[in-house]
Formats: sequence, C-alpha cells, structure tokens
Amino acid sequence: MPDLLLELFSEEIPARMQAKAREDLKSLVTNGLVEAGLTYASAGAFSTPRRLVLSVEGLSAQSPALKEERKGPRSDAPDAALEGFLRSTGLTRDQLELRDEKKGQVWFAVIEKPGRAAPEIVAEVVEQVIRSFPWPKSMRWGAGSLRWVRPLHSILCLLTDETGAEIVPLTVDGIAAGNTTEGHRFMSKGRFAVSSFDDCRAKLLKAHVVLDSAEREARIWHDATTAAFAQGLEVAEDKGLLAEVAGLVEWPVMLMGAIPERFLDLPPEVLQTSMKEHQKFFSVKNPRTGRIEKFVTVANRETADHGETVLKGNLKVLSARLSDAKFFWENDLRTVKTVGMEGMAAGLANVTFHNKLGSQADRIARIEALAREIAPLVGAPPDLAAEAARVAKADLQSAMVGEFPELQGTMGGYYARAAGLPEAVAAACKAHYSPLGPSDDVPTEPVSVAVALADKIDTLTGFWAIDEKPTGSKDPFALRRAALGVIRLLLGSGVRTGLIGTNAPIGKARDLHGIHETASGPSGADVNELLTFFHDRLKVFLRDQGIRHDIIDAVLAMPGNDDLTLLVKRAEALSAALKTEDGANLIQGFKRANNILTQAEEKDGVEYSFGADEKFAEGPEEKALFAALDRAEAAIVPAMKAEDFTAAMSAMAALRAPIDAFFTAVQINSDNPVIRRNRLNLLHRIRATCAQVADLTKIEG
Repeated sequence: MPDLLLELFSEEIPARMQAKAREDLKSLVTNGLVEAGLTYASAGAFSTPRRLVLSVEGLSAQSPALKEERKGPRSDAPDAALEGFLRSTGLTRDQLELRDEKKGQVWFAVIEKPGRAAPEIVAEVVEQVIRSFPWPKSMRWGAGSLRWVRPLHSILCLLTDETGAEIVPLTVDGIAAGNTTEGHRFMSKGRFAVSSFDDCRAKLLKAHVVLDSAEREARIWHDATTAAFAQGLEVAEDKGLLAEVAGLVEWPVMLMGAIPERFLDLPPEVLQTSMKEHQKFFSVKNPRTGRIEKFVTVANRETADHGETVLKGNLKVLSARLSDAKFFWENDLRTVKTVGMEGMAAGLANVTFHNKLGSQADRIARIEALAREIAPLVGAPPDLAAEAARVAKADLQSAMVGEFPELQGTMGGYYARAAGLPEAVAAACKAHYSPLGPSDDVPTEPVSVAVALADKIDTLTGFWAIDEKPTGSKDPFALRRAALGVIRLLLGSGVRTGLIGTNAPIGKARDLHGIHETASGPSGADVNELLTFFHDRLKVFLRDQGIRHDIIDAVLAMPGNDDLTLLVKRAEALSAALKTEDGANLIQGFKRANNILTQAEEKDGVEYSFGADEKFAEGPEEKALFAALDRAEAAIVPAMKAEDFTAAMSAMAALRAPIDAFFTAVQINSDNPVIRRNRLNLLHRIRATCAQVADLTKIEG
C-alpha cells in the first residue's frame, strides 16, 4: 500500500492562516480520496511560512471495482421512458437485460465500474483541492487563473511503496508536479529530490527547515526560557504569540535583548503590549521586581555575528515604538494630574455609545446610579462605588488606550492611582470589564464587583430595551458574555439578590433606561425574556460544572428563580442527592406516583388534593408512608426556610424506601371508591412534598 506525500510550495503564507490551512488540506484531500473509493491508515498535515505538506500513510493502491444494478421501465413502456433510462445509465439497449417480474418483463441495467489506480485518483483530487482551496484571502498572479494565498511555485506529489517513488501525473496552471523541494530561503541553496515523507522531513531539517510547527514552538520556548532562567528572569507566557511567531520562521533562532533603561518605568502591561503588537517580541520580566527588563525576538536565520546586527536593528525600532508609548504615558499622567480623572472623562459626552442609548457619558451616569444601588448588596460603600463608576471609563479618552485599546481598564487603574484616588476605585477601574471570558479571573473586591455588575447589567438591559438581542450565532454586542459575567460575579461573591422586580438590579436599570429620551425600558414581558436569557447562560455555565440541564430545569421551576445564587445552591444540592442510590431511585417512585395521579385526575375530571386521611390506611406499608411523609415535611419546611437545601434533599430522598414498599404492597385503584380516593390523595401528598424542594417532573429517566 503506497504512502502519499504532497507539498505545496509558495511565497510566505500569513502566520494566522497556517493552522486552518493545515487542517483544510488534510480534510479536503483525505475526504476526496475516500469518496473516490480509496482508504488510508493515517494522515498528518504540516506547515511552514512557505509550504503546506500532507503525508497520507497506507493508501490503497486502487479503488474497488463496483457492480450496480438498476431497475428500469417495463418492456411495454413508451420509448421515451426507455431512452431516458439509457441516458441515465450510459448504456445502449443491447446492454440491458429483460427480467420477468409479477407484472411483466422489466428492463434492468447492470453497470460495472472498474477500479481506478491511486495515481489517477490522487491527481484528480489534489487538482480539485488546489483550485478550490478555502483561503480567507487569495490572489492571482501572472497570466494564470489559479488563486492561491501567495504565488504558488511548485507542487511535490509522490506515491511511495516498496518498489520506489512515483510522481503523480498532475499539472495545475502550468505547474507540473515533481519530486523536488527547496530548503531555507537564505541558508540553503537549490532544489533537491525526495523519495518519501521521512526522507523529505530529514532533508528539510538539513536544509534548515523545521517542518512541524509544534516542534518550532517547542524550540522557541525552550531556548527563550533557558536563556531567561540563566539570568534569573522569566519569559511571560503567551501561547497565541508563540504560535504566531512559529508561523513566521522556518529555522527559529532565539535572540534576547535588553530594554533601554529610560523605558523601564513604563507600566509592564504597556511594554508587553507594545512589544507584542508592533514587533512580536516576548516580554522577559524580573520576578523580584515585577518589571519587564528584556525581550526575546525570534530570527529566521543564523548569522555570523550571532544575531548582533539583527538585535541592533530591532532595538532601534523598539526604541522608536517605546518612545511613542512613553510620550502617551507622560501626556496622560499630566492630564490626570491637571484635571483629574473626571476631567479626562469629560470628552466622553461627545462619544456615542449607541445611537439609541446615548453617549458614553449617558451610559456612565446610568452605571453610576446602578452601582450605588448594587453596592449595599455586595458590601461596598455606595459613595465609593459611585465614584469608581464615574471614572472607570475615563481612560477611553487617554492617548494610551487610543493606541492600544486592549489596555482599557488597565490604564484606568494606573491613572486613578496617579490622580490620588482610593485604591478601591483604582482596582475597580481595572477590573470592571472582568470577567471577559470563561477563564478570566472574577473580581472579588466589593467596589469592583459593584461597578462590574452595574456595567454589564446596564449593557444587557439597554440592548434589550432597543430590541438588539442575540440571534442564533450572532451576538455583535457580546451580550452572552455579559450575562455570563453577571452570573460569575454573583456566584463568586455570593450575592443574594433577585435580578428582576422594582428594587432589583434589572428593575433599577430598566427605570434608568426608561427616563432616557431615546430608549424606553423593557416591558414586563421583555424583562422575563431577559431572565430566561440569564437562565440559558446559567445552564451552559453549570453544565460545564457537571450539573445536568434537567436538574437545572427542576430548580428553575421553583419560586425565586431570579436569584441566581439561590438557584445554584438548589441545583448543587439536587445534583448531589440524585447521585445517591436513594435519590436516583426516588425519581422512579415519584414518577410512578405522579403518572398514576395525573391519569386518574384526567379520567375522573377532579383534582385529588384534598388531604389523605390515615384512618383509611389498610396495611403497614400504607401507614408507614403516612409517617414517612410526616417526617419529611417536618424536616423539609424548616430546611427550605433556612435554605439548607442539602438537608431538604436528604429528607426528600429518605422517602424512597417507604414509597417503594407502598407500591409493592398496595393497589391504588381499589374497588372501594373511598380507599381509592384516599390513596390518590396520598399520591398528591407525595407530589406536593417533593415539589417543595424541586420540580421532579423535569428530571429525565
């Protein structure tokens, strides 16, 4: 069985496109081969800035021969029907067979398709893949019609087995497939022939090309961290930057340089962002001081002076970039010290947040009012929370955030400290956007929590008010992220509050939007829809914590479901209870009781909720169930009142054994109508008792 080696050699492929291009090449080629009847054992795709490489092992030598039978029209059918059948099969009339069937003779076509050799199929599939490759952006060059991300120079396409290597006969826009490739642009000369993937990989390595991007990443990180460790320093981890840099070089050469002394007083986030965004440098910090003192750059070649000239050039550009950053920093500090944070924020009155929601200044006023209302719920001083909200977005007017938008919030914290504001205010400026994603840290300082909640709730309520809700996969205003942020903030700080209602956060936010001349507050229906949106996000969040969606539905059906912290406590307790043997088996007994009761109520047209009387109990099992329900209710009521959901769930799970015994010994539909009615009322009591804890009808299984 032959192995396939394919290399598409071009000018430099943008680093951001390489990972997807590898996967696309692998899936498109292997899917095409399989659809054409070939099988394979394994496949792997690789990339460097100048090439995409695919290795397919254990490819079948040819596709199998196929024999297909098709039933056609009857022998006495009109000629047009027969002619249409012949056209669809590609056969002539004398190639058809007449066969006897119940309703007469019928024409049959037996179509035999011989197997095709692997080279023929590979050539066909590879050409189609090259011509239709899904690059995000592509270009034409010269006089040809082929589009590729950058000019395509050569195609290497080999099938190799124990007898040797065979070039696949393939030509695309005048580029004929061959068995040669090139090494490093500067450190290797001329093309060379290869005979297999292993041979190609080994010869490329000798020609200063590391084919595997993961191997290039490992080399870069090893060399950088080793050099930093030797100097008592640490490289700031950045997996995204590491992947990008590995996509820029074929032969990574790590170089470390020192940041000029005059820039070391810049905030480390500024240094790191500037070096990453402008020059793809890794930051190297001193763990003793927390300052970023050096940088790591990755060259694409070895030089006689061991990179000294490269570092000098990089330092020249770095100094220019950091001079700009230093100017922004010093200019912003002068502004803050002259007019204060609120003075810096004054210009936000002229910045539109949304044409239906007013300016950024309008939004800040709403967030301030909302933060003041939320502050007591999270244990923050209302005046301090309001002050933090007023200045939290001031840095949007700073020169530094204008250059590096990703530093918004972070710079606000620095400027607030420079302005002499309380540390809690500075911390809130930095943290109020958090959490931005599922792995982002959640603020815990009360003032930060108050402002972060106010910011997100205002966003959600505002866009709900103007009917700009997420639809399908579209969420242009990141409302799902905002809702998840509210959930994580509430749960992380243990805040106990309903979200809707007159005095609840969403209710307050609704009122604030209601007085704005360009936006009317959400209607009651919209508020409930917003609550459902929170519930949907909560389901996603809890599912990641290992809590089933039906358990969440069971507690969502309970009163107080706008208190997310309460909801989670209930869900966690119910989830734990159902993992016990009694809890899991209770569900079966409950559902049996509920089904019998529901069917009887539908049949009889009455509701059996008038109280069961123990004096009509006939056997020990029935009497024991009455006693068990008495005990459960006596435990559940105070436990639920005290929000001791674990105790309430345990009391409910303890009903499992008496319910099982009751159903084993007792016939519900007794011939005696009084006994039957009493037992149905007893089943209602089971349902009502459990309903105090959760809606078990929502539990699956």
